[in-house]
Amino acid sequence: MIVGDLKPLEEIVFTITEFRKVLILGCGSCVTVCLSGGEREARELARELAHIRHYKGDPPVFRVGSILRQCEQDLVAAYQEIPPETDAILSLACGAGVQTLADAFEPLPVLPALNTTFFGASNEPGVWREVCQGCGDCVLSFTGGVCPVARCAKSLFNGPCGGSQNGSCEVDKYTPCAWALIYYRLKKQNKLHLLDELHFSKDWQPGGGAGPRKRVRTGIGGSAGD
Repeated sequence: MIVGDLKPLEEIVFTITEFRKVLILGCGSCVTVCLSGGEREARELARELAHIRHYKGDPPVFRVGSILRQCEQDLVAAYQEIPPETDAILSLACGAGVQTLADAFEPLPVLPALNTTFFGASNEPGVWREVCQGCGDCVLSFTGGVCPVARCAKSLFNGPCGGSQNGSCEVDKYTPCAWALIYYRLKKQNKLHLLDELHFSKDWQPGGGAGPRKRVRTGIGGSAGD
């Protein structure tokens, strides 16, 4: 899932201070799960931003709403109503959601309240760790389900490097070496032979190296999706 963190309050105040009526819009998908962008967080942010101490004059008037997914333009266009005289939307979605709203309601300003950070997984309550960078060419089938692109500090395809010590990465002794994790996972699976294969430099074009990516829905074998 996409993980996002609330921007510093001072930065948010700076971006909205020129507007008089602001819609704070939560997103009901990824950022709701990681407790940074749902309807509850939108209401909490509205209460905080309404304090006059943040402004030289009167604070803006805030309305709060939420939609299931801000990143789907047809969903936004069909179900999201903008209150009359709204000057700007403050979005608690990832960057994809912010841009979708900006396209849907142009020229209304759409401002981000979150910093989009990474694709994460939760292995313990309230903690998300980066496990994927959306590289466009998944290698998990031969790395035991451990991504070297996201979880190795050097994104090595043939590891470990010389800095790995006792299963830890050289950047931080508390950071596991991704290639140590790969080795021991493959050992448990009796698939260490996969490490004998040399993997050449990755083609980064599917990961965005050729510009912004687009996916058109297809069915099995590339047939048209229904």
